[in-house]
Amino acid sequence: MKQSHIAIIGAPMDLGAGRRGVDMGPSAIRLAGLNEKLAALGYEVEDLGNVIVDQPESAPVGKTEARYLPQIAHTCTRLAAMVEKAADNGRVPVVLGGDHSVAVGTVSGMARHFRKAQLKLGLIWIDAHADMNTPSTSPSGNVHGMPLACCIGLGPRELTHIGGYAPQIEAGSVALIGLRSVDDIERFNVRGAGVHPFTMRDIDERGLPAVIREAIAIVSAGTAGFHLSLDMDAVDPDEAPGVGTPVRGGITYREAHTAMEMICDSGRMTSLEIVEVNPVLDQANRTAQLAVELATSALGKRIL
Repeated sequence: MKQSHIAIIGAPMDLGAGRRGVDMGPSAIRLAGLNEKLAALGYEVEDLGNVIVDQPESAPVGKTEARYLPQIAHTCTRLAAMVEKAADNGRVPVVLGGDHSVAVGTVSGMARHFRKAQLKLGLIWIDAHADMNTPSTSPSGNVHGMPLACCIGLGPRELTHIGGYAPQIEAGSVALIGLRSVDDIERFNVRGAGVHPFTMRDIDERGLPAVIREAIAIVSAGTAGFHLSLDMDAVDPDEAPGVGTPVRGGITYREAHTAMEMICDSGRMTSLEIVEVNPVLDQANRTAQLAVELATSALGKRIL
């Protein structure tokens, strides 16, 4: 990534989540100083504001197997257009969630940007969860458990075909890192789709640097670069308490920074999103502050 301009886009959506609060994530991350700290790294930072999001109070839940699906699809379509335009203008899109269903919009926009040049996009997905349910397998009907499946063409057409084609990303160009909570039926989706999963056991046995190196090689092969989708619940809840679905035994503070620094060093990251910061559940904005730290590490901040 050689661009010197960053476009920050807020996606304050919690329609896909099982509990409220992540819609305040973009404000919390901005309040923690993201714009100023990126500017201090030498970037020209343009904050494009927030994508328009329907409010749950004014929208019907819809089908229980995919709650608020039309509203989520509308938001992701609007987000995809903002992301694509920013990338077309030479900006690095940095998207602030919101629940993880916003990734469908971010990935669609970046994939469309590269498709115009007949190039492909890779994807690193750092998350405690696989996010590979479909409406037929989801035990909750919460769409934030489905976005990765949608990005590789599995799931409701409203989300898989944003921009008119699917899949947005080839499954073989996807690496999932940090898995430790996968639904029973969802496991079959993960195993059969062709993505490359790295669980917390892989990190424990091999060490995080080895996992990150392999993941970067996978998502860089035959692509123009990769999008990084970081769910803050990948980090252990002792360090990131303000997330919607915390799971014990996650990536440590230092491991998270090492991952971001190695991703930056690769020079292959094209765009970034940070999702699932929930200020309602946080402690003095700790999780949002950590999100800012990790974003700056991914975009070039170093110890020396």
